[in-house]
Amino acid sequence: MSYALALANPGSDIDKYLSQVYSIPVLTREEELDLTREFYETEDIKVAHKLVISHLRFVVHIAKSYAGYGLPLADIIQEGNLGLLKAVKKFDPDKGVRLVSFAVHWIKAEIHEFILKNWRIVKIATTKAQRKLFFNLRSKKKSTGWLTDKEAKKIAADLDVSYKEVMHMENRLNSADSAFDMPCDEEDDEKAFSPSQYLEDHSFSPEQIVEKQNYESVNHTALMKNISGLDRRAQDIIRARWLDDHKLTLNELADKYSVSAERIRQIEASAFKKLKTSLVNV
Repeated sequence: MSYALALANPGSDIDKYLSQVYSIPVLTREEELDLTREFYETEDIKVAHKLVISHLRFVVHIAKSYAGYGLPLADIIQEGNLGLLKAVKKFDPDKGVRLVSFAVHWIKAEIHEFILKNWRIVKIATTKAQRKLFFNLRSKKKSTGWLTDKEAKKIAADLDVSYKEVMHMENRLNSADSAFDMPCDEEDDEKAFSPSQYLEDHSFSPEQIVEKQNYESVNHTALMKNISGLDRRAQDIIRARWLDDHKLTLNELADKYSVSAERIRQIEASAFKKLKTSLVNV
């Protein structure tokens, strides 16, 4: 198995990836100690490669425990692999613990951050207490329904957080994201509304109407004035392509001026550039 495959997102071929990962032999304690010491002293990439490859199955094992969050297992494994890389780089073999015991914290940290960023549109947990609740509340609940007052108090005591934070996270976990400007089915207009539908409509405000009309009038006057400043051919091309009721194509204008369609496009682009520069200064 290549080093690139070990770090790459398994993608749609997750079964093949898992098969290859589980076929890699696990290091003995002595082999692991020799390799970790060698990497600690030399920082040899090939040694790090061996350590990472031999622990990929452990990342998969951890990643599978987060399958209930609705995110692709391949993506979770990829994030866990990044945590494993960081653990290998920072591991001190003289601390007297196995690499896997040290790596578990780094692997979970990367996976947790990924889940928190991608589980909802709005970030669901920001403080340390909220993160603890997010990853523990489900397992602490005895049913799929709402927490009882007694359950909430017990969870607060077990996790050393406030009762208020427990109920706040319970509310967040049981709510769903809603698109700000979600289109509604005409048949269901009376049943569902997106947040944008609750905003005040200013489109019929007299002030808004007058301001819009004035804005359009000023811009139209400025546009016509600046078009008049172009050479005669450029004026004709702009008017024929964009302002006349019967608009001409590039090929029709090319025939009219006995040039190529590409040349007409170039003249049009140059004219637009001049107009844009002039209108910016209005």
